[in-house]
Amino acid sequence: MILVFGGNGQLGQELARAAAAKSIPLKALARFAADITDQDAVRRALGAVRPSVVVNAAAYTKVDLAEKDVAQAESCNILGPGIVAAACAAAGVPLVHISTDYVFDGQKSEPYVEDDPIAPLGVYGRTKAEGEGRVRSALPRHVILRTAWVYGEFGRNFLKTMVRLAQEREELRIVADQRGCPTSTRDLASAILRIAPRLAAGDPVWGTYHYAGSGIATWHDFAGRIVAAQAPLTGRRPRVTAITTADYPTPARRPANSAFACDRFAGVFGFRGRPWTKETDEITVAVVNAQQRTELHHGA
Repeated sequence: MILVFGGNGQLGQELARAAAAKSIPLKALARFAADITDQDAVRRALGAVRPSVVVNAAAYTKVDLAEKDVAQAESCNILGPGIVAAACAAAGVPLVHISTDYVFDGQKSEPYVEDDPIAPLGVYGRTKAEGEGRVRSALPRHVILRTAWVYGEFGRNFLKTMVRLAQEREELRIVADQRGCPTSTRDLASAILRIAPRLAAGDPVWGTYHYAGSGIATWHDFAGRIVAAQAPLTGRRPRVTAITTADYPTPARRPANSAFACDRFAGVFGFRGRPWTKETDEITVAVVNAQQRTELHHGA
């Protein structure tokens, strides 16, 4: 049995769907059912579910708001992972903890590898980096899985925002000087479901790994692909105009390079993310189709 904290997030919902499709026993708990910052709630959840593996997909991910909402970001991203890791240690259960490209400053020219020094630029990245540290110190039997530019059919994400804006605007102005590896929740869920049985079996595969979709894109590339994929279904083809980071100032600084080298993960687990282009096309179509079904239902 896999226990997932953060079950109402985009990854938690995807994990539940993927596990059901493969008949893998999995219990996904939303924050209201088990808040990772509540030590007693976490212990109760482990005691009730008695999992063979725990996945912590719960986090504070509002990158810009974190610059002001520091206490909440620290609670969710530092305190929470420490509580989950300590509870897993006490119960003798391994943990998969999800982390982020934002632990790096983006100044490296090549894709980041796991052993590159971390240097977060803002509160979100700092709290996620410190959360990694809490996990490492509390629980040797862990996998920290860093990922980046996550999108999918559930929750809020860049792809779903672009689909909405494509139907509202004639022009989308998108940053073209930040690059990374768009990663679908479908791929990320598949990766986690590859990790879980290895951990449950006691394989010594502990440590930190990078996992992301294959291929590198800018946000402008990503947006252009989304707009092109939705156009045949909606008839909407707004211009996608390249701008610089300086043209779109935000409270939190973003890494200019978030690209990941995922060779360590592929070598250990025999799995790589699909090309981001194919995943983007398929998920954009799925999102638009779901939206149109909803509109048809409400219009009926």
